[in-house]
Amino acid sequence: MRFGTDGWRAVIGEDFTVANVARVAQATADWLVQEGRAGDGVVVGYDTRFQSRRFAEEAASVLAANGLRVLLCSAPAPTPAVTWAIRQHGLGGGVMITASHNPPEYNGFKLKAHYAGAALPEMTAQVERLVAHNRDAGREPRRLDPHDLPRRVEPFDPVPGYLAQLERYVDLEAVGRAGLRVVVDFMHGAGRGCLDRVLEQAGVEVVPVRAEQRPDFGGTPPEPIPRNLRPARAAVVLHGAAAGLCLDGDADRVAAVDEEGGVVDAHRVFALLLQHLHEDRGLDGTVVKTFAGSRMIQRLALAYGLPYVETPVGFKHVCRRALQETVLIGGEESGGIGVRDHMPERDGILCNLLLLEMMVQRGRSLAGLVEDLMDRVGRHHFDRADLRLDPGRVDALMQRLREAPPDAFAGFPVTHVDPLDGVKLILGDHGWILFRASGTEPVVRIYAEADEPAKVRRLMAEGVACARGTAGDQGVADAAPE
Repeated sequence: MRFGTDGWRAVIGEDFTVANVARVAQATADWLVQEGRAGDGVVVGYDTRFQSRRFAEEAASVLAANGLRVLLCSAPAPTPAVTWAIRQHGLGGGVMITASHNPPEYNGFKLKAHYAGAALPEMTAQVERLVAHNRDAGREPRRLDPHDLPRRVEPFDPVPGYLAQLERYVDLEAVGRAGLRVVVDFMHGAGRGCLDRVLEQAGVEVVPVRAEQRPDFGGTPPEPIPRNLRPARAAVVLHGAAAGLCLDGDADRVAAVDEEGGVVDAHRVFALLLQHLHEDRGLDGTVVKTFAGSRMIQRLALAYGLPYVETPVGFKHVCRRALQETVLIGGEESGGIGVRDHMPERDGILCNLLLLEMMVQRGRSLAGLVEDLMDRVGRHHFDRADLRLDPGRVDALMQRLREAPPDAFAGFPVTHVDPLDGVKLILGDHGWILFRASGTEPVVRIYAEADEPAKVRRLMAEGVACARGTAGDQGVADAAPE
C-alpha cells in the first residue's frame, strides 16, 4: 500500500478492500498520535464511488477505536468542503475516501493534514512505514463494535461551513446581478449540492448536467478534460449559457466551456485566474506550477514581476510551497488549482466561481477572456496521451531517455533536457514534450505543448511511437492525470 501522487489508490476488491482500508486507517491513527494531533480530532469524508460510504465507516471505526474524535460526513461531499472543515474546526487532520478522477473501478484514501492541505511526502511515508510495522508485528487494526459506531462517531455536514467561506471569498452579489445562465457539469460526482447551491442562492440560473450521483460515473471517468466534456459543451450551446463549469469526481479540479461550446482547459483556466487575482484583485505572491503545466504561467508571472517556482507533478508539492511562503496561485496540468487566502488545497468549486467573477468584473465573455489571454501570452496548444505498459517496461523507456536523450525530436532540435519529474525535452521556442510515469495508475504519460496545433500533433505522434518502441505492446489508455 503505497501513497502516490495524491493518496493511496487501488482497484476496488483487489487491493482496495475493507481490510486494507482498516490497516491504513490504523497507521493514520498511529501517526496522528505520534504527531501529537490525536486530541484535535479528524474528519472523514467520501465521494460517490462504489462502497465509498462503507470504506469511510471502516476508517471512522478504526480512528474512533484509537480514541480519536471522529466527524463522519453524513453524505458524499466534495474534497474541498471536507478539507475546509479541518481549518474551520481546528482538527488534527482528515481522511477522504475518493479516487478523484480515476476510472470507476478505483477508490482511494487521501490523507489531509492539520493545515487543511494534502499530507506532505514525508508524512505519507511515515504512514506507509507504520502500515508495514503493524503488519510485521502482527498488530491488527482496532475497530469499534458496529453497534457503537453511531454513539462514538459524530455525523457531520461540511457543506454549510464551506459555502460560508465561498460567500466570503467571491463577490457573489456581483455575479448574481449579472443575470447569468450557466451549465454545471458534475460528472456524476460529489460536487452536486455545493456549486449549484451557492450559485442559485446568488441568483444565477443553473442548468445541471450529469447531476445524478452514480458509482459508475455514466461510463466516463470523472475527469474534466476535453474528450469527456461533450455533454457540457452540448448543454451550453443548447441553453445559450454564458459558460459551462466543470468538476471532477470529488470536485477539486476545474475546467470550463465557453459560450460557443469550446473547452477552456486547465492551462487556460490557471492563466485566467492568475490574471484575475493579480490584475483585478491586486494580489501578489509566488506563482507555483507543476512540471507538466503550460509555459503561459511562467510568461505571465515574469510579466508581472512575481516569483515563479516549478515543482514535480502533484499538488502536495504546491502545498509545501504554500506552507513556506505566500503563494498567489498554484496548480497542475490536470486542473487542480489552489489560490491565496483560502487553504493550501486545490478547489474546483472556488476556481469556477472565480472565473464567473472575472467575467462579470471585466464585462467579457469567457471566449473573450481567452482571446485576450492569447493576445497577451501568445498561442499555446497542448495535448496528452496515456499509455498502459507491461510491468517494468516503463523503466526502460525512462532510463533510455535519461541516459541517451535525442539531439532532435519530431524534427525539432532538443535545446535542453529537464529531469525534474520524468524527462522533459525542451525544443527551443517550438515547445516541449514530457515523458513521465504516472503516480496513480500503471501508465506512462506523454505531454506536449507548442505554438501550433500541427506541431503538437507531430510531437505526440513521435512521443507515442517512441514509448511503444521501447515498451512493447500496449494501448493508449483513457487514464487520468494525477
